[in-house]
Amino acid sequence: MNQRDFFAELKRRNVYKVAVAYAIVGWLLVQIATQVFPFLEIPNWVVRLVIVLVAAGFPIALVIAWAFELTPEGIKRTEDVGQFAIISVRPEMRAGECVDQLHIDPHLIVCSLHAAFEDVSDAESG
Repeated sequence: MNQRDFFAELKRRNVYKVAVAYAIVGWLLVQIATQVFPFLEIPNWVVRLVIVLVAAGFPIALVIAWAFELTPEGIKRTEDVGQFAIISVRPEMRAGECVDQLHIDPHLIVCSLHAAFEDVSDAESG
């Protein structure tokens, strides 16, 4: 297998998407652990454990993404799905709606967290 075919196979099996999603969620978990755990007086070794588990889980997630695919019928082995199977979560959804949803959700999360922490800081100061 040459290098071009390998990267095409990674793309077909959604390994790139899993890697990006895992990196974002892992980064978020580490940020939450490093910011919130000291406030809750959770020992530092727990923060280190979260970082190690996130780092150790990354290659595992990539192997699982290589071996399995999410289909409308559920999770299946990649060999059982076929090379040209089209996978859609909701067939009635337009292609752009999924991207729009990805852009809206993080903004809602950030705004909610900002409002929550602002309320906490107002309560502490007054």
